[in-house]
Amino acid sequence: MSEQAPHVQKPGWFTVNVFNRGVAWLTRRGISVWGSRVLEVRGRKSGEWRRTPVNVLTLDGRRYLVAPRGHVQWTHNMRAAGGGRLVVGKRVEEFTATEVLDDAEKTAVLRGYLKRWKAEVGVFFGGVGPDSSDEELLAIAPRHPVFAIAPVQGA
Repeated sequence: MSEQAPHVQKPGWFTVNVFNRGVAWLTRRGISVWGSRVLEVRGRKSGEWRRTPVNVLTLDGRRYLVAPRGHVQWTHNMRAAGGGRLVVGKRVEEFTATEVLDDAEKTAVLRGYLKRWKAEVGVFFGGVGPDSSDEELLAIAPRHPVFAIAPVQGA
C-alpha cells in the first residue's frame, strides 16, 4: 500500500441530509437502490453501532465494500471491528471483513465498482472510470479502501 496521506472527501450538505438519508430510509424499508445496503459497524471508540449506506460489489464470486470517499469513519471502524452488518429492510446479514491491502489487487475491484456505480460515485475517483488503464486505477487505489466481506457462519 502506498505511503500517501489518507484521502477523505467529506460529503456535502445535500448528500448527508437528502441523498444518504433517502437511500438509507428506502433501504431500511427493504427497497435496495442499485444494490444499496445500510452498513452497520461498531464505532472504534464508542462501541455504538454506526450506520451509513453502501454498495456491495460482487466480483468473481467474492463480495466487496469500496470506500469511494476515501479513508472515512466507517473504514476506520471496519478496520477496528473486523466486520459488521448489512441491512436491507428486516434482513440483517452479519459479516467479517478483510481489508485488501495490496493496491494492485484493488484494480479489478475498483474497475467493477466503477462499472456498476460510476454515475453515482464517479466524481470521487478523480476522472478515473471503468475504462481507465490498470495504471490509472493503480494510481488512485491507495485513496480508496477496499474490504473483502464474507458472511459469518451460523449467523
